[in-house]
Amino acid sequence: MNIIKGSARVLGDEVSTDIHCSSKYLPGKDTAYIATVAFDQVAPGFAKAFVKGDIIVAGKNFGINSSREQAVHIMHRLGVAGIIAPSFGRQFYRNAINNGMPVVECDTSGITAGDAVELDLAGGRVSVPSRNIARSVPPLPAVVQALLTAGGLIPFLQKHPDWNLKELEA
Repeated sequence: MNIIKGSARVLGDEVSTDIHCSSKYLPGKDTAYIATVAFDQVAPGFAKAFVKGDIIVAGKNFGINSSREQAVHIMHRLGVAGIIAPSFGRQFYRNAINNGMPVVECDTSGITAGDAVELDLAGGRVSVPSRNIARSVPPLPAVVQALLTAGGLIPFLQKHPDWNLKELEA
């Protein structure tokens, strides 16, 4: 999972996943339904055009005001391979990692919808070869990479009941 490749699906700044990717504003609707309309208010047709393995490329503060893990579950259902944004809402960022969704803080300027994007999580690189974009980002720590590879915190702990942080630092 260290290298992720997918097409860019672009969203703007200040996208609240509580509004666009949860049942908070769609009471009584299930995850399957919400996935069919996710982000439509900010990018009409977003969910319908989304292809499994695509990468969300967003503006600043993606996931702002989001405390619900359901947003990440919806994005998994959509088939999101990862998310790149200059900044994230802190609760969303942690929920993403805890639920196995790769998130990378990076300047997203110059990346447009449909661009082929490559994320190197271990090497700390975001690139768009067709646009000669190659940006260095801090590599994700080994413990975060291990959580993502396992599919999130709970699957990681189920596989490693005697887990010790020192093991990953070696």
